[in-house]
Amino acid sequence: MSHLVEQIAELTAFRDRDALDFSLATALQDLLRPQAVLVHRLVGEPGAQHWLLRARVGGDEDEPAADSLWAELDSLPALQAMPHHAHCLQGGRIVALEGADGTPALTLFALAAEHEALGVLELRSERPLAADAQRLVCAVLRIYRNFQGLLDYSERDTLTGLLNRKTFDECFARAVRHPRADPGRAVAPEPRRVVRDTRACLGLVDVDHFKRVNDSLGHLIGDEVLLLLSRLMRSTFRYHDRLFRFGGEEFVVLMRCGSVADARSALERLREAVERHVFPRIGHITISVGLTLLRPDDTPSAAFERADKAVYFAKHNGRNQLCDHDALVAGGLLADETRASDVELF
Repeated sequence: MSHLVEQIAELTAFRDRDALDFSLATALQDLLRPQAVLVHRLVGEPGAQHWLLRARVGGDEDEPAADSLWAELDSLPALQAMPHHAHCLQGGRIVALEGADGTPALTLFALAAEHEALGVLELRSERPLAADAQRLVCAVLRIYRNFQGLLDYSERDTLTGLLNRKTFDECFARAVRHPRADPGRAVAPEPRRVVRDTRACLGLVDVDHFKRVNDSLGHLIGDEVLLLLSRLMRSTFRYHDRLFRFGGEEFVVLMRCGSVADARSALERLREAVERHVFPRIGHITISVGLTLLRPDDTPSAAFERADKAVYFAKHNGRNQLCDHDALVAGGLLADETRASDVELF
């Protein structure tokens, strides 16, 4: 019993979701001693979903492993390429499969948040887990789910469900860091896990004339606009792009792209999608967007300041447009006065 309590304490000691998945796999490996424990997450939009390996402990690998968070979506196994996992996830039930021809038996458990199915926990062993071991896993998963809910409450905006501002700094550090050098997370060696060389960019999105919406129609309609905008953002960007609501009508996108032109295209798709969308009680709205390439020695405030200046330029030159800070500076339309560091001496 004391060992179980220790594992639960270890599981809930992390505030990082990646570490939490590894902690879950490690805890079950220590408690049940299966051949391997794997945590799979479903990523991508409905109709084009794929499996991302978030954690693998045990098995043929000497060290814990995981897919890179920046893996190309098409390089990951499609939903139906792992039919037993898909059945487990969709049915929400335990799936036990006997091993054959030297392959291990599998016991699969659905991972779910409060309102959605997230992925599948896979345990490999000589034979499927016995009923008492299954009950133990289910109990640990309830704790895991409750802790995920606490993380969501502290890290996500309550209206839109996007990440909130206080999570930005940590996500920023990961975005600046090269995706092949993600400390503490080994990238799975399978060739299907493709990670292309990319550049990190920050986009700042601001709703044009949003104060008019609140003043004329009320905050409930304003909140509906923000909620619908967040949904458009989710459908526009990729699974590994990080979307934030900074408060009010300001949203931030952290992404890695092959080039700044790719980032510009993605943000332009969002601008066009918002312009076309018909919002209830309002009709059409527009957004102004600022873009900046992240620099090796960047800080969150310096990058945000550059993007904010680009948005300011867009709003004072017609609105409903995307402005690239670096292009504005190169064209002599904007001075680059951002600080290289958050540190100020007094």
